[in-house]
Amino acid sequence: MFAGLAVRDYPSARVWYERLFGRPPDMLPHEREAVWRLTDTASVYVVADPARAGTGLLTVAVDDFDELLAGLAARGLAPRIEMVGDGVRKAVVGDPDGNEIAFFAA
Repeated sequence: MFAGLAVRDYPSARVWYERLFGRPPDMLPHEREAVWRLTDTASVYVVADPARAGTGLLTVAVDDFDELLAGLAARGLAPRIEMVGDGVRKAVVGDPDGNEIAFFAA
């Protein structure tokens, strides 16, 4: 998977996503794009594209939901927690442009 999210202000968005993922990007293909590898086969990128910014949805499955929540809290992010399906917890965070990033326990 190679999923992308469009942002208006790339420099600010890059800082925000570094906070979300807890680390700098793994790749910087050019001056308007940053890529984080989440697994060997899944990456997320943010790219400057003001006309398309703020309409993205991304959902990521995680192995340890409580560890994810602790990490987000330590980095100053307070997700909205929802219950979906058969008691599955989902954490939802909106970036500054309005893109929605969700995490759930795999």
